Amino acid sequence: MTGLKDLIYTPSTASGEAISKVETHTPRIEAPDHVKPGEVFRVKVSVGPHPNTVEHSIRWIELYFEEEGRAFNPVLIGRYEFTPVYSEPVVEVYLKIQKPGRLIAVEYCNLHGLWESYKEVKVSG
Repeated sequence: MTGLKDLIYTPSTASGEAISKVETHTPRIEAPDHVKPGEVFRVKVSVGPHPNTVEHSIRWIELYFEEEGRAFNPVLIGRYEFTPVYSEPVVEVYLKIQKPGRLIAVEYCNLHGLWESYKEVKVSG
């Protein structure tokens, strides 16, 4: 029996046919590298270019924050669901953090499964 982490693809763990899907399935996280404590900042997560049909589409993106030194991680920031044909797999959220950590984005493609990426965010000032 495998754990959930064994079912999630990343650019470094994709193998076989999944290697050809890395570019179009790995979530892209856009966020600053450094923020001030409590400062509001924008995070954009997108996937694609990717088909957007009922038969093949990105159905949801989840965004987490893994805070450095926190006993129970990660914290779910939000889950964003998409309707095929009408919506695109792009989400923007505004966060404020007190401690450094790692943003984690997970997306689900109804044909090619779960894909994940990370972005470190430092806190200083």
